[in-house]
Amino acid sequence: MYTFTDYYHNQVKLSFEDHPFSKEPKHVLVICRYKNKWLLTKHKERGLEFPGGKVENGETAQQAAIREVEEETGGLVQKIRYIGQYFVDGKRQAVVKNVYYAIIEKLVVKDSYFETDGPHLLKKLPKNVKYLGMYSFLMKDDVLKHSLRFIKENDL
Repeated sequence: MYTFTDYYHNQVKLSFEDHPFSKEPKHVLVICRYKNKWLLTKHKERGLEFPGGKVENGETAQQAAIREVEEETGGLVQKIRYIGQYFVDGKRQAVVKNVYYAIIEKLVVKDSYFETDGPHLLKKLPKNVKYLGMYSFLMKDDVLKHSLRFIKENDL
């Protein structure tokens, strides 16, 4: 388990165990690869980030992850795997979020990408993403760093 503070100085606990904080989390984050590139989306207010969002009534967290990727990027998920979960002890509320790793089969052009400007592909993620204004706060804490290490170490 990793413990650290996020961009807004909230305490975060991240684990790569099986659902250590909740069996039914209400949020998801999906780290995506498409044709050997990272697939992000550009949120209209927050900037570049991996797709994600809230779990809707009647769907599982994994179903929400697949839906959010499609809505925000047009990406059709070929394979998806739960890799971890984190808990944010926020000032207004506590949040539990599942982290998934997905391989995208293809990108479909859409008329609307909801609250985002659609897909954004990167060959490499910058090492100093934490300090770059074009990236969302969601990319600037250790959830991403540890998740990318987990993906690499497990040959996902």
